[in-house]
Amino acid sequence: MLPRWTFSLLLLALPAAASAADWIHWRGPEQNGFSREKNLPDSFDPAKGAAGNVVWKQPYGGRSAPLVMDGRVYIAQGTGKGVNEGERVVCFEEATGKPLWEYKYNVFHTDIVSARLGWAPLTADPATGHVYVHSTGGNLLCLDKAGKLVWQRQLTEEYGRVTGYGGRIPGPVFDSGLVIVSMVCSPWGDFARGNNRFVAFDGKTGEVVWWHDPGYSIKDTFYSTPVIGVINGQRLCVVGGADGYLHALKVRTGERVWSYQYCSGAINPAPIIDGNLVYCAHGDDNPEGGQYGRLICVDASQVDPKTKKPKLVWEFKKSVRFGLASPALADGRLYIPDDTGDLYCFEAKTGKPKGSSAVAPLWKYRYAKEVRSSPLIADGKIYISDVQNKFQILKINGDEKPDELEAFEYRFREKDPAYGESNGTVIAVNGRLYFNSGGNLFCVANPDAKPSDVKYTPIPEEAKFEEGAVAGVRVVPAEVVVKAGGTAKFSLVLVDKNGRTVKKGNNAPAPPTEWTLPLPPKTPAGAQPPGLLGKIEVGTDDATLTVGLNPAQQGILSVKFGDFTARARVRVAPQLPFKQDFEKSPAGSSPGGWVNTNGKFVVKAAGEGNLALSKVNTDSRPPIARANGYITLPDAADYTIQADLMATEVRGKLPDFGIVNSRYTLIIDGKVDAGKRSVRLVSWENRPRINLSADFDWKGGEWYTAKLSVEPKEKTALVRGKVWKKGDAEPAKWTFEFEDTLPNRNGAAGVYGYVSNIGAADDGTVLPGSDVFYDNITITPNKK
Repeated sequence: MLPRWTFSLLLLALPAAASAADWIHWRGPEQNGFSREKNLPDSFDPAKGAAGNVVWKQPYGGRSAPLVMDGRVYIAQGTGKGVNEGERVVCFEEATGKPLWEYKYNVFHTDIVSARLGWAPLTADPATGHVYVHSTGGNLLCLDKAGKLVWQRQLTEEYGRVTGYGGRIPGPVFDSGLVIVSMVCSPWGDFARGNNRFVAFDGKTGEVVWWHDPGYSIKDTFYSTPVIGVINGQRLCVVGGADGYLHALKVRTGERVWSYQYCSGAINPAPIIDGNLVYCAHGDDNPEGGQYGRLICVDASQVDPKTKKPKLVWEFKKSVRFGLASPALADGRLYIPDDTGDLYCFEAKTGKPKGSSAVAPLWKYRYAKEVRSSPLIADGKIYISDVQNKFQILKINGDEKPDELEAFEYRFREKDPAYGESNGTVIAVNGRLYFNSGGNLFCVANPDAKPSDVKYTPIPEEAKFEEGAVAGVRVVPAEVVVKAGGTAKFSLVLVDKNGRTVKKGNNAPAPPTEWTLPLPPKTPAGAQPPGLLGKIEVGTDDATLTVGLNPAQQGILSVKFGDFTARARVRVAPQLPFKQDFEKSPAGSSPGGWVNTNGKFVVKAAGEGNLALSKVNTDSRPPIARANGYITLPDAADYTIQADLMATEVRGKLPDFGIVNSRYTLIIDGKVDAGKRSVRLVSWENRPRINLSADFDWKGGEWYTAKLSVEPKEKTALVRGKVWKKGDAEPAKWTFEFEDTLPNRNGAAGVYGYVSNIGAADDGTVLPGSDVFYDNITITPNKK
């Protein structure tokens, strides 16, 4: 009998295929913004209902494209107001629009505003009916067809994921049994340094299958959603990054096949794969300088073996910002909007009009002033909208400019001015159009429309599977989190060039398998982190690791099989109760087992020979100047965190700093409001869901003690916080005592710091901002 993990990996070799009736990638079954549906409407009018080709309308708006699967429509959106504001996934009956269920989740650890919620498109597995969500607060959710939670990962608290400017969050993609997610993050261990990374989770369990770190410096946050294709027989995930590169990774292993830099900023549009050709764009500066913005076409079947760079076929670089919307491809033409409302059309294979020797658009059509949504090409028409709620339907005229069939402005139909934008992309499936405005979800179709037998072009077949053709090894699981003294079991998996599981060769004896605990890579500064403390018990094709009693550490387990090696990441996370005073921590180090601390928090002297944790105060970039350091796992609940805190005044300013409990933050505020400083209790920094304030006349250079308790109730949570001068008697009364009716029931304990007064001298050298110190941290379960 084969082990359980072997069956799991065999399933990864069998990608589920979407039916013609499903739209599980936001750019469609061919992932290119093209629908093969026919008899789609030339016009619509919500005011006329069915007479205006509106099959149904529901008051559930949003900014991402809907998902359609197995007779149901799914959307992600913001919901509620005030203390009840958050996000949700809503499921509707496709035929009637009847709401079937909703799944709500809170927003936290972000400064995104209400209008930017629900940014990332959904993805799904048609074989299981599971829908996957990347939320603003960092939840990666797996929901079943009934709206029940199957599993979740907390990307922010587990991996230090950050949300981007204006809500930039990449959508996940499902393929080969995996949910692949892109993010800018600062996790732990050898990935502690902030960077653009890609991670794959098992679609059924949420277990980490692989990580990939391209290793290039990040430029900005991004939201390029991956696409899947087969090129040269390899199944690839192709995606733009926060590092200005277009990356191609093997779907099942995360190995890099190639990368192509064409931007000096971040890439937001999704790429398109057409045979061997890959298209993508950006709206930022170019690495070589000069003109900004770029549209590229590369031949991914021709990759330089030394540089790992595909061959450039053509590019358009004429100071046009293709930075926010994604392109569409149909009938040999590539359509792409720029950021200010010009729609461009190119001959896709060469980029050149007939008879021309230069790359240039076939035509350019002005349709808007501000653009976020991407075009849909279907039934000889272009469906597209702008931010200001102008929906246009254009008739395609081959290589000539399109004709306008309808330009419908429906923003005045929205009653709430908060829903005054339209950012969602139109989809076409089963003879219908589905799209969001700010406040409504529309289903539009011709009265006589019927679903047709649509045949989409499938992804090409992969290279033929050959049993015993070992091309690499993997460790399963690829990552674990254990308690001090705990154990974890790992298995060796042999794979072919496409990451499919193979058996050991039958014609030669298998080489020995070696399991070790190597030293992690050195930090960028050259320091050597310690290796993982633990003991390995080796089996035939597996190993059991028992970690040491050190309550907070991280490291690597490595396996060697012949010439092949693989590794797994191991985190020993702090557990409750927890206490740390940093006196035994090396100066210049970051706490072991914590998340999002390397490069943002460091141990250093806090006066009088005392060592304490300090907020880094020499880098003004927002993700570093302002950060949470997460101590425990996200499932920590019903506890109290207490810490001693101190900050210094620099150039007349003080920082903000505090402690975190279950996604609530108690902040000692450095700003002066009406002549006084304050202490605040918040849950979502940029929205007043919870934003309580009390006067607190604190001073720089003095130590204070902060205490934050969260006690979950049946339907609510009691949140209480207080701050007092260190050494004084603890006040009997809480500064804040708040019962949250939309509670965060659990969440990692942590520390918070925001040093906003970092400066620069005339010669460009950094002028450090305020020092912020954290000491004597205790986290204790609440007594029942």
